[in-house]
Amino acid sequence: MTPLSRLARTGLQASFAPVAALGFALGSTFVAASAALPRPLAAQAIPRIAVTKYTLPNGLEVILHEDHTTPIVAVDTWFHVGSGDEKLGRTGFAHLFEHLMFMGSQHVPTGQFDQLLESAGGNNNGSTTEDRTNYYETVPSNALALALYLDSDRMGYLLPALDSAKLDLQRDVVKNERRQRVDNVPYGKAFETILAALYPKGHPYSWPVIGSMADLSAATLEDVKNFFRTYYAPNNATLVLSGDFNPDSARALIQHYFADIPRGPALPPRPTPAAVTLPRDTFVVLEDKVQLPRVYYTWPTVKAYTKDDAPLSVLGSVLADGKNSRLYKTLVYDLQLAQDVNAYQYGQRLAGIFQVVVTPRPGVAPSKIDSIVRAEIAKVQRDGITPRELARVQNSTRASYLAQLASDAQTADLLDQYNYFVGTPDYVQQDVARYDAVTRADVQRVARQYLAKPKVVLTVVPEGKKDMMVTGGAK
Repeated sequence: MTPLSRLARTGLQASFAPVAALGFALGSTFVAASAALPRPLAAQAIPRIAVTKYTLPNGLEVILHEDHTTPIVAVDTWFHVGSGDEKLGRTGFAHLFEHLMFMGSQHVPTGQFDQLLESAGGNNNGSTTEDRTNYYETVPSNALALALYLDSDRMGYLLPALDSAKLDLQRDVVKNERRQRVDNVPYGKAFETILAALYPKGHPYSWPVIGSMADLSAATLEDVKNFFRTYYAPNNATLVLSGDFNPDSARALIQHYFADIPRGPALPPRPTPAAVTLPRDTFVVLEDKVQLPRVYYTWPTVKAYTKDDAPLSVLGSVLADGKNSRLYKTLVYDLQLAQDVNAYQYGQRLAGIFQVVVTPRPGVAPSKIDSIVRAEIAKVQRDGITPRELARVQNSTRASYLAQLASDAQTADLLDQYNYFVGTPDYVQQDVARYDAVTRADVQRVARQYLAKPKVVLTVVPEGKKDMMVTGGAK
């Protein structure tokens, strides 16, 4: 998976449908054929992100990055809690709070959060994954104080305004969201089906971010309040400012609005599950109201930012990123057997997966797709990749980083991401260096090491068509 798609992906939205269908895949067009290989972009093209990082006495981490290009500032707060911090029987709480945090707090009545920001020319939103929840605003520079005031009030004073009526309202909203995005959308249940087959019961990633209908229904007001008291405290959060602001004024505003929020209780120990291994290939079929079948191949791999994360990401791009990628060219263009194909590495805090997803064209059997997917992977395992393929992916990766750094909002989120996953917000040059350092031998090695291991193969088929299921082949 490309760096930008990893940044954009939310656990709720990642239903394991093809990434392009969800709008997260970066398009990359292969350069016109020529005798010369694509020239790598200069290493100095990735600028250092100058940051200041400090911590308030109550534990709130603060990261400041000045960029006076435009009179805009992005405010991005990461709470270090996601669905992976929930418990069986009480799932969906992290995403539920993504909704409740916009329902008003002690000093900001319901409806005023959006109204005040929009009247100042700002916008805001939030997202939830298995590992974290974030809330962000992008505002004109002269509205920074307003954004900080609103964020601080919901961090420190949400519970006095949270009652059963608000909980029930947002509980119903989330249930309806699940119906729209999971239960009643084509291929929507693929995600949780794969999770249940891939992870042992009780693993923090074994349930979907949105949770189950039963758990959402069972949640009491006190359950929800206790979850907030535990995780939505300044000592479990990082506040990033990126854009056009005066650092002294920003520090004073942060001190004014956040310093008096009490530190939360000691955080419970976070789960540290063992690496997932499958004893054998697992073949699963899911009947759905779909016109076309779809095949999902999912291998357990490595965590984000670990040694093999970047080579696996490069492998995914070689296989299915762009019109000249191997699987796309073979299945979609040359043989015209598939509607679409995607492949990517998705590393998370506790684990990672590599996934290939293919939707056959009408009349094409999934078994025929399966044989070609296995053959293309075997070619990489046997022969490796070409210098041109590696250069194309490395150039595309570098371009995606440059695109992120052109946006204050994406830069702010990138700083939060680095701070959380690797412990330092100023990591972009080291991150790019991970991809620059990948060799053809690395890509061949990870293809052999991880894609030769047992995997989960899910075939989503039209109702009554279980006979279309992929049932074997690759080991």
